[in-house]
Amino acid sequence: MLTALRRGEARVQVSDVALEGDDLAGAVGAVAARLHGARRVAVVATPTLETVVAIAGAVEAGVTVVTINPQAGETERAYVLKDSAPDLVLDEVDLTARSALPPEVDGAGGPSGAGAEAPALVIYTSGTTGPPKGAVIPRRAIAANIDALADAWAWSPDDVLGHALPLFHVHGLVLGTLGPLRIGSALRHVARFAPVPGGTLYFAVPTMWSRVPAPEAFASARLLVSGSAALPVPVFDRFVAQAGQRVAERYGLTETLINTAARADGDRRPGVVGAPLRGVEVRVTGAEEFGPVEVRGPNVFTGYLGNPAATAVALAPDGWFATGDLGVFEPDGQLRIVGRQSTDLIKSGGYKIGAGEIENALLAHPAVAEAAVIGVPDDDLGQRIVAVVVTRDTVEAADLIDHVASTLAPHKRPREVRFATSLPRNPMGKVQKKLLLT
Repeated sequence: MLTALRRGEARVQVSDVALEGDDLAGAVGAVAARLHGARRVAVVATPTLETVVAIAGAVEAGVTVVTINPQAGETERAYVLKDSAPDLVLDEVDLTARSALPPEVDGAGGPSGAGAEAPALVIYTSGTTGPPKGAVIPRRAIAANIDALADAWAWSPDDVLGHALPLFHVHGLVLGTLGPLRIGSALRHVARFAPVPGGTLYFAVPTMWSRVPAPEAFASARLLVSGSAALPVPVFDRFVAQAGQRVAERYGLTETLINTAARADGDRRPGVVGAPLRGVEVRVTGAEEFGPVEVRGPNVFTGYLGNPAATAVALAPDGWFATGDLGVFEPDGQLRIVGRQSTDLIKSGGYKIGAGEIENALLAHPAVAEAAVIGVPDDDLGQRIVAVVVTRDTVEAADLIDHVASTLAPHKRPREVRFATSLPRNPMGKVQKKLLLT
């Protein structure tokens, strides 16, 4: 599956530590040899070269990898380990072990008969609606998704990929780590997100893009990609104005990897996450202005580890996965995500309202740095629109309400504005709206 690694063409640098070519293949092969015969291993995914080697070695050995957030608390880590029951836990890998390998294994790192449907990864969901669930990602999903993204983004061995994403989740692990090992592009993982020498392709979440002090530093890049949450329109506009770059958004989930993506050779617009990738089907159900998004294709997981009941709720027998997101297709076939069905669909005064549209309106106000919109119970309206904002300048709540009312329909204006010093976010930068509702 990691074809560039096997050809000795992979190049990886994490912070100031690098391995490439036969040295990298040898280190990965050493781990694969050690893990041969194991069923499942957990890897504490610290942002190090050792983590890259450990995960790649397990994948090449045909062993299932359970990724663990290195910042997880004791209770969370204990839950994941109990639920996944790995054969062993890898906290670090000795990269000098290559010399101890038998000659026939040294540098080869071939999978031990693992088929396309064999589980490659178990990645745990954030657990916002209950205990975290382990999404089982098969090998065919990873291979198909990376190849489809290579087509959409013209991703090639000539690229130098830069990112600072966590290595325990889809964006930083599957796209940002296994992607280069399959395609052959150089990987430069940095501790703090910033341009890398020769960088042509960058992956980041909206929080990272919004905190870039000088967008013009990315002007020479071939493609900038944002995901895991909606990129605020003002951030998109700032990169167009200062770097001449139209950031490409994509849409994915733990259970499906990436479903849609703005193409490198296509139209990239703010708030639009592109058309379905090659081989992926996406549909919006219902007859409303927007509706639930469902996905089917080779990128979809096989189920939740040890949880057939939850699997049956989310994954239909015919292969359609209910994402829990709300969306609408634009006239040109690109998808626009309105928000999560559980937290971003607000039913107020008989109207169905998407929180994301109001958030973008608020972010267009010069005094607003961050915004989250929620619906809270209301005896009259059913739900009352409440905006939680982080400001960069002093502003009155009434001014923000009037600003939204002047740009959107009156029924979409917030009825209440709450000021905060920060918004609660998970490690991928997504606002945890459930915490705002408590």
